[in-house]
Amino acid sequence: MNMNKDYAESEPPRAEVDALPGPTVVEFGAPWCGFCIGAQPLIEQAFAGHDSVRHIKIEDGPGRSLGRSYRIKLWPTLVFLKDGVEVARLVRPSDAATIRQALAQIA
Repeated sequence: MNMNKDYAESEPPRAEVDALPGPTVVEFGAPWCGFCIGAQPLIEQAFAGHDSVRHIKIEDGPGRSLGRSYRIKLWPTLVFLKDGVEVARLVRPSDAATIRQALAQIA
């Protein structure tokens, strides 16, 4: 699976995310967020070679229950899951190497 480039406007229920098998990264942010835009090249570099990792990109904001269930405060936040369990979390990642290290924990 390749990295998603677009934020999903609708979010899956938390129970559905918790039930996902295998490695998954849930990215919370917004298409207009400067930090999110700046992080995209780093995320894309880090995802190269990790085709088996599911990438769910969620547009977050007020009233969005999935982001609240993960206690998201800043964007972008990447939550790294293995079989629905959080293994790592990065808030406003600043380099691809850190993202690759977190991916290695779930791949």
